[in-house]
Amino acid sequence: MEKNAKVVIIGGGVVGCSILYHLSKFGLKDCILLERNELTSGSSWHAAGNVHVISSDPNISRMMAYTIGLYKEIEKESGHSVGFKPSGGFYLASNDVWAEYLKRERSKARYMGLDQEFISLEEVKKKHPLIDPKKYLLALWDPIDGEVDPSGVTYAFAKAAKVHGGKYYTHTVVKDTKQKPDGSWDVFTDKGNINAEIVINAGGLWAREVGHLSGVDLPVQPMEHHYLITETIPEIEAMGDQRLPIGTDFEGNIYFRQEAKGMLLGTYEPKSTPWKVEGTPMNFGHELLEPKLENIQDRLAIGFKRMPALERAGIKNIVNGPFTFGPDGSPLIGPVPGMKNYWVAVGVMAGFCQGGGVGKCIAEWIIDGEPSIDVWAMDVARFGEYATPQYGTIKSSENYERRFIMTFPNETLPKGRKQKNHSSIRSFC
Repeated sequence: MEKNAKVVIIGGGVVGCSILYHLSKFGLKDCILLERNELTSGSSWHAAGNVHVISSDPNISRMMAYTIGLYKEIEKESGHSVGFKPSGGFYLASNDVWAEYLKRERSKARYMGLDQEFISLEEVKKKHPLIDPKKYLLALWDPIDGEVDPSGVTYAFAKAAKVHGGKYYTHTVVKDTKQKPDGSWDVFTDKGNINAEIVINAGGLWAREVGHLSGVDLPVQPMEHHYLITETIPEIEAMGDQRLPIGTDFEGNIYFRQEAKGMLLGTYEPKSTPWKVEGTPMNFGHELLEPKLENIQDRLAIGFKRMPALERAGIKNIVNGPFTFGPDGSPLIGPVPGMKNYWVAVGVMAGFCQGGGVGKCIAEWIIDGEPSIDVWAMDVARFGEYATPQYGTIKSSENYERRFIMTFPNETLPKGRKQKNHSSIRSFC
């Protein structure tokens, strides 16, 4: 292993591999990624794999569109399939509040040059015969939405990074990070030590633990999240090679797509379950959590009413896996205020929608001094000293529960309102 590097990235999920790819592609060759196990050995491997563009922040939407557009490029560069199926996707409104939201999103899409258009409910039924169009008022269609193979994307980023001179090492455990007087970092691993000018924490489920090595407390929290996969559905089997588009039902709080000849149906529980508040176990890897179907049965019942064929389908598999949220649901990226040469890219819960854009922004920021888009909605510096780990758990839980709940201007949310920082450890800001 090398003794010196310009940048060391800690974490081998989709975000870390995207950062390595973009840094290397943009000309910074002396970059190394370190992964404690195999690539994807966190939350990347069990992600549902839906990719879409809509976000409440227009710059995040622009970044997500970039990510989707990047998939064919990294597949070609790496020679590794990303499993991208551009089936298109629609967003469904079943009440006036969400209909107005979709109209605003369409206006933002027009401003950003994104190809989103309203389609009739008859067209929705034609594209997705399982849906009952009588349950909806409005549908917004995006032709570039689709799905990817999570492991395929992660390995494609890593292999494409190698093409451009980047290096990654798996089964390499980072034991400590210490800053030297010159501002560089000594990264201590079980395979040897590296001195790096810059360290980037892209630790995913272990972001908190990686931060602690450098005395940084990050307000992020892994959350349990469910989706289920049905048995074969006759209506889908009868369609032959035609593929259903992905979809999101805001009021129903569900997202869905075709999985083989069945359906994948996911939701955000109305009562969240923070996972391992005390810290992510170091021996956790390609594992799932015990399903808690009772936590999502009310939301699933809504999906069954709006796609009646699901009610008749058996459940093939229930996936409950942890993934990391930030206090407001958006990533925390960029240089940590008050620390020299220490960067983070954590809390990227929608990694396969946002990972490519996050990698690009980080690479531009390091090489050019600033990213090419306004990233304030993701900048780690948007949080102050009040954002302790406890605050991160409280607000991440609240945001998870409100993932598909409409938030209005100047709305005051109750959790964390009186939070004060009593931590004796250095806060992340």
